[in-house]
Amino acid sequence: MTLTDQQPLGSPFSALTTAEDIMAGRDLSGRTAVVTGGYSGLGLETTRALTAARARVIVPARRPDVARTALQELKGCEVIPMDLADLDSVRSAAAHISDRLDRLDLLMAVAGVMATPERRVGPGWEGQLTANHFGHFTLACEVYPLLVAAGGARVVVHSSAGHALTGIRWHDPHFRTGYDKWLAYGQSKTANALFTVHLDALGQGDGVRAFALHPGKIITGLQREMALQEQIDRGWVDEHGNVVGADFKTPSQGAGTGLWAATSPLLDGRGGLYLEDCDIARVSTPDIPMDDGGVRAYAVDPDEAARLWDLSVAATGATPITAAPGQAARRSAAGARGI
Repeated sequence: MTLTDQQPLGSPFSALTTAEDIMAGRDLSGRTAVVTGGYSGLGLETTRALTAARARVIVPARRPDVARTALQELKGCEVIPMDLADLDSVRSAAAHISDRLDRLDLLMAVAGVMATPERRVGPGWEGQLTANHFGHFTLACEVYPLLVAAGGARVVVHSSAGHALTGIRWHDPHFRTGYDKWLAYGQSKTANALFTVHLDALGQGDGVRAFALHPGKIITGLQREMALQEQIDRGWVDEHGNVVGADFKTPSQGAGTGLWAATSPLLDGRGGLYLEDCDIARVSTPDIPMDDGGVRAYAVDPDEAARLWDLSVAATGATPITAAPGQAARRSAAGARGI
């Protein structure tokens, strides 16, 4: 992937496209997906759409009883316990998945937290970076052999326009010198995007392609730790919690880009890209407002992605992923040609 690849394709879909529009006529019989957060908000819409298309869906959930209740009417859906902020829990869930499956066609990282109060987890890590990035990173590494076995798997990670708030704070990724909940969120969303860039670089030789995306502005449970008044002050909702902000999507529309990333033939042979509104996003410059769309160059930079990958492996102890034989040589040759 290069910045020149980060250009819209002219997809037939748009910001208004719903999950049902994307999946119309699709039959995913015999396919298996893992959807984190697949029992609420965009994750629930994603699970509904995949099971309606006859896919088998496994939903790792921090609140498994709540998840089972939410998903009880869906066929072909299984809930397993997992807390993304607890890497031992993530490894346990990955082991369970590996015991149950011989292949995994889709890994969809939908779960996330946003603008939370300062929270320290594990060895004092910042909570948003841990839940949004380290947890999903560890899960993907541990189930990677199942993705390879699928022979054409896709990994789809929900990032956000919030990545425009900051790149990776290499000097202080865990905010030990002072916490800012929005910068912490932005960093975690940049990490989501960079994760897919390097995962795709390593995995494409094995047939594993990865995409990050901005689902759009949607009011879901993601805002649960924000005060109502803050949401009112930002112009998102009124005093009754009703959405009043411009350009907000429904949950079904918000799930559309992730499902497009998971299933569109237009993305065959592509990967390491950042998507929005059911298309590839353009690269945006720092002077462009966050809400105007696009992806910052630092969030799709291969060198930044490789650096974050090394940091993440060292921090989490996740099983390393290596490029398929010959893939590393091809990447080196491409780099020598300036690609």
